[in-house]
Amino acid sequence: MPWWGWVLVGAILLASELFVTTEFYLVFLGAAAVAVGLAAFVFDLGVWQQWASFAVLAVVFLVGFRRRLKELMGRSEDQVHDTIVGEHATVSSRIDPGRTGTVELRGSRWTARNAGDSPLEPGDRVRAVAIDGLTLDVRREP
Repeated sequence: MPWWGWVLVGAILLASELFVTTEFYLVFLGAAAVAVGLAAFVFDLGVWQQWASFAVLAVVFLVGFRRRLKELMGRSEDQVHDTIVGEHATVSSRIDPGRTGTVELRGSRWTARNAGDSPLEPGDRVRAVAIDGLTLDVRREP
């Protein structure tokens, strides 16, 4: 691929991050493509050297800088969990204490564990008190 092809592909990948949320993966792939394009402009790299350089740079950029960029931008891996805890849900099926059932939260059905000491009946309003993977711990609203 000519050097300007790498730069063009890199620019497209960098711009795509603005329109598609990919958690910064496209940013680092785009940066690797631009770097390979600039290296191909300065040095006479063969096709296999360009692709090998792209693969190595993409992995180095992703592993070395993605986590730091996410922390700098204020995003964390647990962001979704933090926003669900404390929200209200509606019980869809009876849930005995300590058992699991289903609740509706944000228009979706979730697996929920009754963290209270009394059974929850369909239609009861509950609050998410914790999350364990994809299972919510819920308690009846007072």
